[in-house]
Amino acid sequence: MKKTVILGCALFAVMAATAQQKEGKVIYERTVQVQISFAGMNDEMERMIPKTRTDKFELTFGNNQSLWRQAEQENEDDGSFTSADGGMQIRTFSAGSSDVVYTNFDKGTKVEKRELFDKVFIIDDSTRPMKWKMTGETKTILGHTCMKAEATQTRKRMQMNMDNGKMERKEINDTVLVVAWITSAIPVAAGPAEYQGQLPGLILEVDINKGQQTFKALSIDPKADIASIKEPTGKKRYTAAEFNKERDKMMSDMQQSGGGPGRVMRFSN
Repeated sequence: MKKTVILGCALFAVMAATAQQKEGKVIYERTVQVQISFAGMNDEMERMIPKTRTDKFELTFGNNQSLWRQAEQENEDDGSFTSADGGMQIRTFSAGSSDVVYTNFDKGTKVEKRELFDKVFIIDDSTRPMKWKMTGETKTILGHTCMKAEATQTRKRMQMNMDNGKMERKEINDTVLVVAWITSAIPVAAGPAEYQGQLPGLILEVDINKGQQTFKALSIDPKADIASIKEPTGKKRYTAAEFNKERDKMMSDMQQSGGGPGRVMRFSN
């Protein structure tokens, strides 16, 4: 096993020696498994709910910085489904659809713009590299030779259930396997979503927890609009801990407010 890892790292070093591209724009497709369950869901409603939700994002990188945001969507479907009697509407959405993440690789910092219940948050945080292991496996993605890296990640997942008209919300800690495919032909520590500042090459694919969520690069443009890579700004800034506290309070308030017939239930991954 040690021999495989050493050989893999040596190959990566040789590939990096010929690397040149340090700016560009990547379009990614994100696919999320939709998990919705509540007591009393009839077969018709269950069949209407899609098993996956797909959207696109763009990553612009250059000058050792990156900007991650949602790309223009071809499908404007809002993911809404209404029961046959019109009494209940379920709206599915994926977390991150309106978020912006700016990362400075030199400083190891990131600034996020997060929108939650029509309120905008500007969050100052740092990148947190995980403990990656190079497997020595390779494959070609969009014409680039990529190496496989694996890491485990502890992340929080929100589980929501509806029982007798009451929505219950529970935060669960999951330890998941993250598989990334990186290319040293583009020696920038960028990648999709939160996977910025992680590896010494651009991440073109990520698989989280065996398909629970995936990111796949669809195209790579060698030119980037460098001027667009800017920190999001706002009147008030939050630390990650402050944002989490405010988010939990808002979710709790929403749960306590309840709702009558025709209420909208939102679920996110």
